[in-house]
Amino acid sequence: CALPALLLAALPAQGGDWPNWRGPAHDGFSAETGWSLKKAEVLWKAQVGVGFSSMAVAGGRVYTQGHDGKKQDGKETVYCLDARTGKAVWSDTYSAAIVDYLHEGGPCATPTVHAGRLYTLSKDGRLKCYDAPTGKVRWERDMMKAAGMRKPPEWGFAGSPYVLGDKLLIEGGHTFALDLATGKEVWRSKGYRHAYGTPISFQHGGGTLVAALKTDGLVILDASDGSTVAFRKWETSFRTNSTTPIPLPGGRIFISTGYRRGCALLQFKGGELQTLWESKSLSNHMNNSVVHQGHIYGFDGNTHMAGPKEMVCLDLATGATKWRAGAALRCGSLMAADGRILALGERGQLVEAPLSPRAFEPTAEIQALTGKCWTVPVLANGRIYARNARGALVCVDASR
Repeated sequence: CALPALLLAALPAQGGDWPNWRGPAHDGFSAETGWSLKKAEVLWKAQVGVGFSSMAVAGGRVYTQGHDGKKQDGKETVYCLDARTGKAVWSDTYSAAIVDYLHEGGPCATPTVHAGRLYTLSKDGRLKCYDAPTGKVRWERDMMKAAGMRKPPEWGFAGSPYVLGDKLLIEGGHTFALDLATGKEVWRSKGYRHAYGTPISFQHGGGTLVAALKTDGLVILDASDGSTVAFRKWETSFRTNSTTPIPLPGGRIFISTGYRRGCALLQFKGGELQTLWESKSLSNHMNNSVVHQGHIYGFDGNTHMAGPKEMVCLDLATGATKWRAGAALRCGSLMAADGRILALGERGQLVEAPLSPRAFEPTAEIQALTGKCWTVPVLANGRIYARNARGALVCVDASR
């Protein structure tokens, strides 16, 4: 009977769910406790196609995206898998460009589950809204056409759909706000060079603002109409910024990008973005850092450039480096839960370590995958989901 699944999917995200990019609070943290890699075992494996889309987990289902790898007449697929078994519940396949400039290509946006609906974005800008339990398409939009593009950006559409009230935010040069129910445009921001990260909202001065890290720099938008409130130039040598800004209490915003551009803690005040500090010690290439008890933890280094590729801990107040370690993980990714880091190394190692400014001291490690792993893992309901670039997806039982 489909009724229980329908009722479950209509509920808001529960304790252990991870319904969207960077988790329930959009900060890279899970509320999970009682997990560990020390006795972890692989429960199941699945093949989801080429790409770097992370996983959304909600209502006993796992959602992700992948491409068939063909450069001509290629197709992309949205997958809904049973979280217990990895078996397909439903899937949807459609034509999509692979956009494989300097990497394997395939989708980079993470699906978003909200109020029983699923929102996905293809590498070439096809935005789709589904009934999450059944896969029935409710509406779709061609965001490349909406943005007036003749072809996808260099690295395609990579920012994930972001729910803000009754609106859905999408990055496509402009930041678009669409009606959640219909996909119709509510507003669009001024045009900037493309953003390859996801926008994020925050509260300030009694109102709601949106931060988006475009290729030009950090843009602060009024969430009511998309007007630009503030701008801080932040460019790299490679025409891309690929991370999500991290809003912090007191109007502070942390940003970090690759190509040795580094990071900065900014203060939004009086309609301006003031620099509190700037550092070259932490350059997040594609995956975000997390902030915990006055410290920042993230991966420094670029996949295609010489130089250090390590995990770094910085003091949030000053930007001072507390430690550098984990070189074996190279340009990995991380999330956090229950005072611990869960990291996925570039070569498929899952690593557990305390969130500590004293040192990086792993307490457990397993080899979960082989091949290139640039996609952040997900911890939900005692299980870890991780994938590689070629589409091997594993589910690891980390419950004690």
